[in-house]
Amino acid sequence: MNTQLFFQYFVAGVTYGAIYAIVAIGFNIIYNTTGIINFAQGEFVMLGAMTAVTLNNFIPLPVAIILAVIITIIIGALIEILFIRWLVSPSVLRMIIITIGLSIVIREVALHIWGDGIYALPYFTGTALKTLSVGGVFISPQILWVLGICSITVIILNLYFKYTLMGRKMRACASNRSAARLCGINAKNMVTLSFMLSAGIGAIAGCIVSPITYVQYDSGTPLAIKGFTVAIFGGLGNSMAAVVAGLILGILESFSIWLMPTAFKDVISISILLFILFVKPSGIFGNKEALNLKEF
Repeated sequence: MNTQLFFQYFVAGVTYGAIYAIVAIGFNIIYNTTGIINFAQGEFVMLGAMTAVTLNNFIPLPVAIILAVIITIIIGALIEILFIRWLVSPSVLRMIIITIGLSIVIREVALHIWGDGIYALPYFTGTALKTLSVGGVFISPQILWVLGICSITVIILNLYFKYTLMGRKMRACASNRSAARLCGINAKNMVTLSFMLSAGIGAIAGCIVSPITYVQYDSGTPLAIKGFTVAIFGGLGNSMAAVVAGLILGILESFSIWLMPTAFKDVISISILLFILFVKPSGIFGNKEALNLKEF
């Protein structure tokens, strides 16, 4: 493999790794506040992209994306209020089954609304044919948008959880829900907020990757699997670790094409997931406490 091809694969791997990382962060936000894993996270990605594609037929792209994110946030809040909030101390298994069921329902509703066609948003700047050449490596301007927005999202989330009152309340609920309630924190509202944040981040991810990867009604499921793999790989609840784990997975997948057919690319993520679950279930940056899944 020559140097130019090596860096081309590397750039592609970093791009997909950033996408996986931002989906994993959505998993971590809900896990940190509720102790549960939302397997409908991939559907938030799909809904954001599909909604933006539809709105872009009538309004400018920036406005379409903003409205799509807002609509997906509202859907995330409604899902929590209608299907999660009224449950009293459900088991982890029950919550997993509920979120998987919600994922299937959302996917079928999307099929009814948009059909099985493949859609894409236009490139934010330039076109698919206009690429930047850096040292012989061709980079699409949309890739820079993906990396830039993902980086900004991670930074803003870290600042939000560390320095804002609402972020600290959410961290308090994650640390000890009973103690947070005694301090006057409305834990149920924090859970709703976590679903809203997770849905919004998923929608943003869907919009920025849509010009590159395209989107259809069932495109959220593969991303959910990759995002969950990255969340486990890095350590559940650790968003910075998810970034590192996402980049590792993306780069491994990209270079796997050099050794095996493209059809086997997904084997990499499943193999990593199984390996981590067998060898170090808490993840490469996690600890055993992260696996103590709480009752909601």
